Amino acid sequence: MATLGEVADLLEAKRIKRLPVVGDGKIVGVVSRTDLLKVLASGGVRTENEEEDRTIRRLLLAELREQKWADASEGRVVVPDGILHLWGVVGSEDERRALRIVAENTPGVRGIEDHTEFATLPVR
Repeated sequence: MATLGEVADLLEAKRIKRLPVVGDGKIVGVVSRTDLLKVLASGGVRTENEEEDRTIRRLLLAELREQKWADASEGRVVVPDGILHLWGVVGSEDERRALRIVAENTPGVRGIEDHTEFATLPVR
């Protein structure tokens, strides 16, 4: 049985979006990046520094709401144990860099994991 962290690491390392869930040698479900994000964002994972993590998340989202270029969606930011995980779509490398700078300047952040992806335009 894999931990939540191991599943997240595997999805990130292999750059895949879904993994099968196997029970008794049979596929019994699928877990996606979105599923993990929902669990983390809903508080389904408890950490030692829960209150501090909530404060970091609140401060970062408040700062992003002040920026015209930024998407301050609630599900975009997850903070377990002071490590800020950034999710979602960015329009450019400049936007990604700006997002990291805002994150790095948020009090209490111990590290940043960038899971953002570039927007892709449909091919005609």
